Amino acid sequence: MESFVTSVALIGIVIVVASLLSGVIERSGFPLVAIFLLIGASIGPWGFGIADVGFHSPALHALAMLGLALLLFSDAVTLDTKQLRTRRRMLWRLLVPGTLVPAAITALSAWFFLGMSGPAAAIVGAALASTDPVLLRTVLRSKALPETPRIALRLETGMNDVVLLPIVILSMLLLPSGSADVTAGVASNDHVGRSLLGLFVLGPALGALVGWVGISALASIRSRTGVRRDYESLYALGLAFTSFAVAEAVGGSGFVAAFVAGLLVAAKDVELCDCFLEYGEATSEMLLLLTFVALGTTLIWIGLGSLDWRVVLFAVIALIARPLVLYPMLAGLKLDVRDRRLIAAFGPRGLSSLLLALLPVFAGIQNAEQIFTVTSVVVLLSVVVHGGGTAFFLRKSASRGLVGPAKAPAPLSRSAAIVPAAPVSQSPAVAAPLRITIDEMRALQANGEPVVIVDARSDRTYDGDPATAAAAVRLRPDDPVRDATEKRLSQRATLLVYCA
Repeated sequence: MESFVTSVALIGIVIVVASLLSGVIERSGFPLVAIFLLIGASIGPWGFGIADVGFHSPALHALAMLGLALLLFSDAVTLDTKQLRTRRRMLWRLLVPGTLVPAAITALSAWFFLGMSGPAAAIVGAALASTDPVLLRTVLRSKALPETPRIALRLETGMNDVVLLPIVILSMLLLPSGSADVTAGVASNDHVGRSLLGLFVLGPALGALVGWVGISALASIRSRTGVRRDYESLYALGLAFTSFAVAEAVGGSGFVAAFVAGLLVAAKDVELCDCFLEYGEATSEMLLLLTFVALGTTLIWIGLGSLDWRVVLFAVIALIARPLVLYPMLAGLKLDVRDRRLIAAFGPRGLSSLLLALLPVFAGIQNAEQIFTVTSVVVLLSVVVHGGGTAFFLRKSASRGLVGPAKAPAPLSRSAAIVPAAPVSQSPAVAAPLRITIDEMRALQANGEPVVIVDARSDRTYDGDPATAAAAVRLRPDDPVRDATEKRLSQRATLLVYCA
């Protein structure tokens, strides 16, 4: 009972602290991850002694497995399939030389300086080549980040985990296992063929099947009886967990299945993606931050006790490999020097690296704790370096008044969906928003009425289509009040809002 109460209390702490500090942290750029690592340390054995989450904790196992599955699903859902097609050259350079070459350099460094075996070093290299979306979230949401680096970093965080995951799993097959159990779709050396089948065939096939059935069922019910928008967010989370469980139940890779299911959702049902971004992504973030709290009680700090010059040198190499490789690789893409520097510089290592490094531990592989220990040292250094770099970038941009590049305006077509919001000064008793035609809008303007056209499309739709209504004001749907306040919109004007 005491353990259950403690777990519930930890969940409550994560939600309350994250909510209260979200605004301050977003403006300062201070990494939210660092706060939750410190919360974990404060309740761990070196703090108040409330909790001690070890490698063999069932709670950590569940959090890590679901967290990695949800991370891969979220990565896929937030991808814009149009950007994947139009920016193929950039994506190729980000994923092949920009991800695999730093992974190889890091693996060779682990083998040479730390004396790791080849497969273990390959796992460390793959884990530390993963760019963490949790640590990047603050800078990706910032208006100071130009559009091209934002798209590039979103594509990288959305795709590189699924490229690196097979390296981790295949390397695990080459390591001696201390357990006969099969965990998270990873088989022993006697079942290599079955593991390859699960990784490259069953996982993708079952993920696609669950995604297709889920989207078809939602479309059918939505057209007949309708589905509440908030429950569509929960529906997306259900697809993530279902695809993971179905694949694991038959020996497939649940992680690959979750990613493929999310990719199918992104390609076939944009509305469900937008719903997920409104609520489901926040739920995912809470789960991932809770995982940071659990790791922060003990595990992430144990690597500090074994620091020597070899470990420090390895950590530095692991962090500088990506920018040194990626910056020259971005040449020839018609990017200016600033964009290339931003893309190469923002490559934090965080929860995704830790979760990949935990897989061999959960599989019962001998001496797998060393893989996690080394990874945790690099992640802690990255939280300091990249977290501090993000904060400096945002403060510097704010002092200069920088914002993202403006979209080129385009004439408003008669087919655009215009939905007016009531003026701030009038009574909020209207039960549902009214619709207005283009002619009615022009009549208001002709009569001298103060009218403001608001572009309230989701970030996904807005980034995918540069065309906006003439003289439209952009208000982000996730924070419209702050945007309206910053843009000093008249409280007496009629807001005509369009979102399609």
